[in-house]
Amino acid sequence: MRCSLLALAALFTSALAAPSPTRHVVHEKRDRVPHGWEMVSRMESTSVLPMRIALTESNKDKLHDYLMEVSHPDSKSFGSHWSAKKIAETFAPARETVDAVRAWLASSGIAPERVRQSQSLGWLTFDATVEEAENLLSTEYHLYKHSTGKPHVACSGYQIPEHIRPHVDFITPTVHFDAKLVGEQFNGKAKRAPPTSSVGHPVSGGIAKNIGAPGSGSLPKEGRIIDIKSFLAELANCNKRIVPNCLRALYRIPLGVTANPKNSYGIVEYTPQAYLQGDLDLFFANFSKSQVQRTPIFNSIDGGVLQTEVQSFQFNGESDLDLEYAMALVNPVPVTLYQVGDLVQGASFNNFLDAIDASYCTYKGGDDPTQDGIYPDTVNPNGYQGPQNCGGFAATKVISTSYGYNEADLSPFYEMRQCDEYAKLGLAGSTILYSSGDYGVAGNRGQCIDPATGAYNNGTSGIFNPSFPGGCPYVTSVGATQIVPGASVTAPEEACETVIYSGGGFSNVFPLPDYQSKAVKGFFANHPPPYGADRFNNSQQTRGFPDVSANGANYVVAVNGKFSLVYGTSASSPTFGAVITLVNEARFLIGKGPV
Repeated sequence: MRCSLLALAALFTSALAAPSPTRHVVHEKRDRVPHGWEMVSRMESTSVLPMRIALTESNKDKLHDYLMEVSHPDSKSFGSHWSAKKIAETFAPARETVDAVRAWLASSGIAPERVRQSQSLGWLTFDATVEEAENLLSTEYHLYKHSTGKPHVACSGYQIPEHIRPHVDFITPTVHFDAKLVGEQFNGKAKRAPPTSSVGHPVSGGIAKNIGAPGSGSLPKEGRIIDIKSFLAELANCNKRIVPNCLRALYRIPLGVTANPKNSYGIVEYTPQAYLQGDLDLFFANFSKSQVQRTPIFNSIDGGVLQTEVQSFQFNGESDLDLEYAMALVNPVPVTLYQVGDLVQGASFNNFLDAIDASYCTYKGGDDPTQDGIYPDTVNPNGYQGPQNCGGFAATKVISTSYGYNEADLSPFYEMRQCDEYAKLGLAGSTILYSSGDYGVAGNRGQCIDPATGAYNNGTSGIFNPSFPGGCPYVTSVGATQIVPGASVTAPEEACETVIYSGGGFSNVFPLPDYQSKAVKGFFANHPPPYGADRFNNSQQTRGFPDVSANGANYVVAVNGKFSLVYGTSASSPTFGAVITLVNEARFLIGKGPV
């Protein structure tokens, strides 16, 4: 009896001392194989996979508060922007996260010396055999083949320990089918199951990197060609023709005198859009004589080129407009031109952001190969063969972009990832401006959304179609005004309704930021729209745009050797950007930082 009791006690003590089995939970899974792919075979157990673990960021929930501290005029830290080092360290994965994931890998047989942390601090990488990866993730790896012949290694789902899940964003290769496919080029045809937009319809591939294509709905609108002799009395005709002196009189913009080396202004253009030096010189000869033969500082990103093979308003109007007015209004402050994308793939806003912040190249898995330019171009020998530009270009203090998407063109994940980056750029002291669109509450080309199918229609019915990135609360969305017909340049303006209708509305993706809450509530209380929730997001809980407006009608622009009248928020954004650049210039002169 005594021996039996001793044996039972030993067994009980042993049970208490033994560690409980670790509970594994599904981290990601895929319900079906994407269109065009088929499973071929199990992977050989000895094959080697390049494993990458994306670690969760620290302090992501505080990003908005951090930005408000440095950007709100009432804050004691207003203007005290962060260094790139401080931004990287603040949002880097916590030591606890890195240690927990490393400990898990070590306990699973992945020796510590095999695991490396990326320079951006957000990834742990190591090579593993298929057998090791399958044991680590409780899964099976298969070889898949696309109808184009492209192979890809993936699994249908994977598990990780429950206590590790809060520390891991995602792991590759696993469930993601994001291989670059032959034929996935400028034609914009996606080769994988498309994600879903904020209004529930499938997102088409290629939209993002086609932003500079002729006919893009966000490009400016051309009016009639005019004779320069007809507007020599500049200020008397500002209600019909806008020139730089009209804007100076309208907004009391002073003539520039100084160019502080800390100050900078950037204009972003997307190939094949390109300026013509002859057009700049023609404009400057008439409105800013000291700038004749002046060129912007040229930054070529991912093969960005100033193409001159095709010359027309559809290829030159945007860049000519942006640079003529930006350069004239901030002179002598130099203007930087970010020319993004080659002539084969084009480029997206993500490609630009990669170039001014290397960490964005891998943030949350990096760019989307169905939407963004992927460089070097291994598919088309005529494409840009150089390396992808991850970092290497400095962000100017003000950056104006006169292009935009419909919010429903892209997936919420794609948009929220990009919006995070705009917040970080704001923390570093850059003001990011985007034009709000030219079709009122409709999207590019005046399209609204069919509530039944999610497809775009002709705009006469359906759900309103807000723009992106204007809906991101960390950019400044710029709408358009106009001088009242027949009024003087000093009279109050009105919303632009000449040729274009200033874009505006409420996001279906981004929540209402606190800095905008009072304005949105006041809008609904004092100007209640005559439409219901069946037409737009009237919850008063989502981001409204634009934030500001500037004149966007009747701009006199030199294009292709002639002067044309041009319309659009494409004009408003660089004009407002010039104002902020001059404000920054004044602040630098008295020892302060940028707004």
